[in-house]
Amino acid sequence: MSRPMLEVIALDAGDARAAQHGGADRIELVSDMARWGLTPSAETVREVRAAVDLPVRVMVREADGFAAGEVQVLRDRARELLRAGAEEFVLGFLTPDGAVDLPAVEAVLEVLDGRPWTFHKAIDFAADRSAAWAALSGLPGLDAVLSSGGREGVAEGLTTLLAEHRALAGRGAPGERGAVPRLIAGGTLREPEAAPLLAGGVNAFHVGTRARPQGSWDHPVDPAAVRVWADLLGGAS
Repeated sequence: MSRPMLEVIALDAGDARAAQHGGADRIELVSDMARWGLTPSAETVREVRAAVDLPVRVMVREADGFAAGEVQVLRDRARELLRAGAEEFVLGFLTPDGAVDLPAVEAVLEVLDGRPWTFHKAIDFAADRSAAWAALSGLPGLDAVLSSGGREGVAEGLTTLLAEHRALAGRGAPGERGAVPRLIAGGTLREPEAAPLLAGGVNAFHVGTRARPQGSWDHPVDPAAVRVWADLLGGAS
């Protein structure tokens, strides 16, 4: 079995280079982590694409929380990101009552035109997780769902993550129409949680502050911290 996928959050080209040097397999590119990650600028997308040869998933999110806001603004930003060279994306919106906002999601997907994307941690704030998973089924290009198993983080959501991974396993190739996406474990993910997730078959991991000195967004990505994660996951090979 190949090593599980390691995705690292980057805010700029320096972060992306450090993540690649540390052994990351993919970048999630965002801005403003004080607001849980917003759409980066087109210039940053171009700089990161030029800096690394890893896949780069670019956030499409314009405001705090998981409400879509102005859908036309989201569509315009998605077009801007495409012109800047973005090829993979991250998005996910909820209605005020906590359901997946399918009209907003589908409006952005129309612009993305089948390109691969991740439904991000909005699922952890859905009123009904089962209903949220059902709503995502069959969305074009969807090949991953990022989750910590609940609102409080991976440590508290571990049982949920393992159960959902078991339920998803073997039910279709990611990205195919009607198929089930890959589950990515992330959101306050810490090193001790890697072992039970790996033992349970989870094969995709997402880290943010744990790839930075002192676990702080005030510091850039540290290749050595990324290498700790790459080595942890390499033990499953």
